[in-house]
Amino acid sequence: MTPRRTLLAGGAAAVIGASARPAHAQPGPQPAAAPLDALPSPGAPIPSGFEPARTGRGRPGRWEVVADDAAEGGRAVAQTDPDPTDSRYPLLIWRGLAAADVEASVRFKAVSGRNDQAAGLAVRLTDADNYIVVRANALEDNVRLYRVVQGDRQQFAGASVKVSGGVWHTLSVRAEGGRFTVSLNGHPLFTASDRAILGAGRAALWTKADSVTRFTTLAIKPLA
Repeated sequence: MTPRRTLLAGGAAAVIGASARPAHAQPGPQPAAAPLDALPSPGAPIPSGFEPARTGRGRPGRWEVVADDAAEGGRAVAQTDPDPTDSRYPLLIWRGLAAADVEASVRFKAVSGRNDQAAGLAVRLTDADNYIVVRANALEDNVRLYRVVQGDRQQFAGASVKVSGGVWHTLSVRAEGGRFTVSLNGHPLFTASDRAILGAGRAALWTKADSVTRFTTLAIKPLA
């Protein structure tokens, strides 16, 4: 069945993180955590609490801390392996929270890529083959929303919008039940409905093929 969708105009901004709720805590929205707020020196291993993975084929992603004067704190996490395999989707999973209904955002910069210059943010990830991902592409000038089911990536919404390479942007998604709202640089882009993946899962950074992409200021806030 084809999901219904509504396209709006706009884009969004972001912060970082989320922490698990203690057993004694009262129900209600929890504050966002900031897993990329204190990055180690450039060249150091990826921050603790993150786990690399990959959907599809090709080489695993190479994730590392790099210097970037325009990033918060002068540092960012980057996927730097330019393997051009088309069905290659490197992931960097944050293990700090599993939730179904979340607001998530990340700042990204597309650095290079002949075939793709993509930056994505996955939510409701149960493993490397099952999740929802919103992604922006600086070569295609669009933002799209996909479900990934058993490794099969299926688009169910999207919008054309300018995504400049070499510039920091903020990509955001709000997932609440079967409703998803996507923004770029603080402006709403579209709202879409899909009920294929409704359960709790992790958040992850995401790229495609030969995209060399930098990320900072990741924010994941559970809605309940």
